Amino acid sequence: MINTGKLAGKTLFITGASRGIGKAIALKAARDGANIVIASKTAEKHSKLEGTIYATAQEVEKAGGKALPCIVDVRNDEQVKSAVEAAVKEFGGIDIVVNNASAIYLTSVGNTDMKKYDLMNGVITRGTFLVTKECLPYLKKSNHAHVLNLAPKFGNDARWFQYHTAYTIAKYGSSMCTLGMSEEFKRYNIAVNALWPNKLISTAAVTMLAGPNSYVISRKPEIMSDAAYLILTRDPKEATGNFYIDDEFLIANGITDMKQYSCVPGNEDKIMELDAWIDIAVQKMKKQDS
Repeated sequence: MINTGKLAGKTLFITGASRGIGKAIALKAARDGANIVIASKTAEKHSKLEGTIYATAQEVEKAGGKALPCIVDVRNDEQVKSAVEAAVKEFGGIDIVVNNASAIYLTSVGNTDMKKYDLMNGVITRGTFLVTKECLPYLKKSNHAHVLNLAPKFGNDARWFQYHTAYTIAKYGSSMCTLGMSEEFKRYNIAVNALWPNKLISTAAVTMLAGPNSYVISRKPEIMSDAAYLILTRDPKEATGNFYIDDEFLIANGITDMKQYSCVPGNEDKIMELDAWIDIAVQKMKKQDS
């Protein structure tokens, strides 16, 4: 999808931007000439995970943007505050917040370690709330203020809870932030929306859970970054409080070729929907519990 330049000079504060979807969103915005605050934990190369804040910063600047890498654990109040202050000092303000940082452990109730429970809820729910709260004074001053949460739409399908209740609680916490903040921030002309994939996305988390060959049945993170770009380039007054699905939103906006997002060319018919992947994960965990 071709960039329009609408984010030129805008400052985006993106959590979890050292890899995956967060990095893809950062690079997409960078091609417009945006300022990117890379707020992530990974400062040194990880043995199992690719990407660091500094490597992403180099790619952002190569793509045409300006980068500010910040070591941030979104559970840490002081680190978040310091990163926000550094962003304002460097770029003069904050226009857009993308709450992408996540942690995932798909475990049944009996097999959920409470430290993992606290980690997921601390990173996803509390992290979304904290980062948005600290950026709010600067979003109020922006003429193009957006908050985008990587969160699903509410539903009551038990499959999304069974065998991974803890993770769903955390993600729905971010969804609740979207719903509540979108209504609260309307008077400030700050748009708050959520974005979620329809099918499997090739990320480090998916590789960890589904195996190294999962890319064969996955889409590239760029489908999410293209959808995010369309959301974030809209006038904040036009739409808020929405829960967008990546491919549905792209198609509704004239981007109909989904084949371009397949990790393996020609594999679009084999890309796994999240529903099907969840069912497979549930079956595996049933065996573990038996």
